Amino acid sequence: MKDMRRASAVTVTAGVVLAAGAFSAPAQAATLKTPTIVAKGGFVMNNGTGKALFSKAADTRRPTGSTTKIMTAQVVLAQKNLNLDSKVTIQKAYSDYIVSKNASSARLIVGDKVTVRQLLYGLMLPSGCDAAYALADKYGAGSTRAARVKSFIGKMNSTAKSLGLKNTHFDSFDGIGNAANYSTPRDLTKLASSAMKNATFRTLVKTKSTKQKVTTKNGGYRYMSWTNTNKLLGSYTGTIGLKTGSGPQAKYCLVFAATRSGKTVIGTVLASSSEANRTADAKKLMDYGFKK
Repeated sequence: MKDMRRASAVTVTAGVVLAAGAFSAPAQAATLKTPTIVAKGGFVMNNGTGKALFSKAADTRRPTGSTTKIMTAQVVLAQKNLNLDSKVTIQKAYSDYIVSKNASSARLIVGDKVTVRQLLYGLMLPSGCDAAYALADKYGAGSTRAARVKSFIGKMNSTAKSLGLKNTHFDSFDGIGNAANYSTPRDLTKLASSAMKNATFRTLVKTKSTKQKVTTKNGGYRYMSWTNTNKLLGSYTGTIGLKTGSGPQAKYCLVFAATRSGKTVIGTVLASSSEANRTADAKKLMDYGFKK
């Protein structure tokens, strides 16, 4: 009899635990702790609804580093009758620019003929400022290289305006600006969300590495290998992009996006203190975004 009583007590207790479990899930969601990030600015939103999920100095203007190249790609991909397979001859000016600015490079070789698609890979994976220059030179309007670059940057700014990015301004095609290249975590996230509507852009930013065959000056060919600077690819489940940035003023920046169980969160951290911290910041914010 004693054993039966004990068994029924265990059953009742188990029932109470089960019932408590059923009620604790919403309570847990209500007490979800807002993460702390090292970055000076951060923003995350639900990409499907546009709802803000996290905000830290989200509208404070800061230098953006190479996250600028999201807009570079956006302007190129918005060209009418764009032919991704058209070829661009790599000019000495592009490699001279890399050297003079000590800039990140796709290691493009003067005289090589590289397709627009390949230049976009060189732009978004190794964050090639030479690729950015080549694209600005090709898609800007004007009779001189300087005029074409100025025209291309003008297109970047008019696109920012059309997207309603009120705290964004570009003075360069690659983020190496003259103190007038800035955006905010909220604006960059909105820009990234817009860019992700393009299938080519989505393919670029989720590519971990690529090997591309390019035509040399003498009509032969060589292979270019590029690896994505975004460490979230392969280390955070569901990552679909997006773009790193860094620089003396910008510090360490990252625009990121991931999809899990049909939900996509997209966001930005600006001015983190190291490469490792910007990745850790982004992971924290995505973990939080998926739970919210």
